[in-house]
Amino acid sequence: MAERVERRLAAILAADVAGYSRLMEADEEGTLAKLKAHRHATVDPKIAEHHGRIVKTTGDGLLAAFDSVVDAVRCAVEVQRAIADRNRAVPDAERIVFRLGINASDVIVDGDDIYGDGVNVAARLEAMAEPGGICVSARVREDAQGRFQLGFEDMGERTLKNIARPVRVFRVLLDSPGAAARGGAARAALPSFGDRPAFAVLPFTNMSGDPEQEYFADGISEDLIAAISGWCRFPVIARNSSFAYKGRSVDIKQAGRELGARYVLEGSVRKSGERVRITAQLVDAETGHHVWADRYDRNIGDIFAIQDEITANIAAAVEPEMHEMEERRAAQAAKPSLAAYDLVQRGNWHHNKFTPADAEEAQRLFAAAIEIDPNYAPAYASMAYTKYWAAQMHWTKDGEATLRGAQEFARRAVALDEKDARAHMYLGQVSLWLRQHDNAIAETRRAIELNPSLAQAYSVLGYALNCVGDFEEALKTVTHSLRLRPNDRTLARCLPALSLAHYQLGAYDRAEEIARRAVTMNPIYWIGHQMLAASLGKLGRTQEAAAELAEIRRREPDISRAAYSGRLPFRDPVYVERIEDGLIKAGWSG
Repeated sequence: MAERVERRLAAILAADVAGYSRLMEADEEGTLAKLKAHRHATVDPKIAEHHGRIVKTTGDGLLAAFDSVVDAVRCAVEVQRAIADRNRAVPDAERIVFRLGINASDVIVDGDDIYGDGVNVAARLEAMAEPGGICVSARVREDAQGRFQLGFEDMGERTLKNIARPVRVFRVLLDSPGAAARGGAARAALPSFGDRPAFAVLPFTNMSGDPEQEYFADGISEDLIAAISGWCRFPVIARNSSFAYKGRSVDIKQAGRELGARYVLEGSVRKSGERVRITAQLVDAETGHHVWADRYDRNIGDIFAIQDEITANIAAAVEPEMHEMEERRAAQAAKPSLAAYDLVQRGNWHHNKFTPADAEEAQRLFAAAIEIDPNYAPAYASMAYTKYWAAQMHWTKDGEATLRGAQEFARRAVALDEKDARAHMYLGQVSLWLRQHDNAIAETRRAIELNPSLAQAYSVLGYALNCVGDFEEALKTVTHSLRLRPNDRTLARCLPALSLAHYQLGAYDRAEEIARRAVTMNPIYWIGHQMLAASLGKLGRTQEAAAELAEIRRREPDISRAAYSGRLPFRDPVYVERIEDGLIKAGWSG
């Protein structure tokens, strides 16, 4: 005869700590001590007070069972309020904040443990709750409604992982019943990420009217979260938190507050016949200002290839917009922060003005950031990049010594954070101009491996491929960079690499056209002028070539033709000779 299985009805409460891995990485001993203190002073006593028992614990969470739904909800509410009170004097980045989920269900009892779908549902509800919040099932809401000064927000039916049936989910509004009448309440904010702004991708809306296209809209959102999470400099809110907004009308400012995100990306997917249209927009959640928006129309074809392409394009477009916004924000602050992050952003803002004085100020700010936080990799990376440009623009007496200094800063950035794609890119860029060609290509490829949407890395790789004579591959690489960032402010620094490849392949018309565009967009960068003059010379357009040579000599009256031709770090001198030949044909006699 089979052994009888003991079953009973129970209210199951699941809890875990939001951002536990990040907290442990920052301070293992301190985080563990704070968690134990919360458990000892608040969580465990509240569970006992409301007639519950702790079934099991994990490193950062626990499972508790109650005979009464009302007791479970009352316990959860009191725990969250007590934890919030205990956290008031604690810096945001160091707070222990719980997520709680409650389900009521028949469970299997085996000794001190409990099992069954009801337990799994409680765990899934906990994962859907925002930090400091509580999510409950419809049955819990039905038993608890009217018994507390609480509201419940309907989040709709959700398909939960490994649960066959959809579950209707409600968010507990901890403020008051009036909050429910208003349709929502301010949520507890996510723990902050220190001085760095966080980024959230809301689930893209399926506008097709076809439920089967839901997977495509969700796939775009999930791939963007994964792609943007590769940026070391902008923490990205996890999928479970962002997807709590799925199927709801969202106020971006409120979502930003609730998620602890300064920037929010939202969008929609509409499929019609064999066409799909995807729209996306980046919003500054603090102001509601639209930073960037774009639309992508494609034939269906291979829908997953389209998904990959559009994800890469959106990620590449959003990154420079965020960097520019952060630089502007730091530069315009009435009371500049002395935090390393803000100092770096202010330094980047000065760097991008491209004057000798601003380059000096940028380096001063980066040095201050390093002094405040000697382990902050972006400060070293930005210092390397500014020194590189100071050498490129001949703003220093000893360009090679400046490049060697830049390389040391880039190496330090990589050592501090091996996954920082920009640090690898800058190291590759500096290595190229020190004529360390193999290292330049390897480091730049590593940057692309870490962040395939880092458009600038493709143009840096394009320059390196040009300099080793692989012009066809350089064309493909730089063209991909251009596709990824059609409106990026650094575009004019990328175009000369494209002109250079066409020139070396003998396509002088195309080289001239691209070089002219480059010098129009950014007249201070010398490579564009070099390629324009040489291309005009090869084309025999001597009058235009003479005008361009006059502009070069106005900028650098003491430079010789040979020195000007030999600036690019080609591995083979024959490619330098080709450029010099163009300058001779342009009319540069000596």
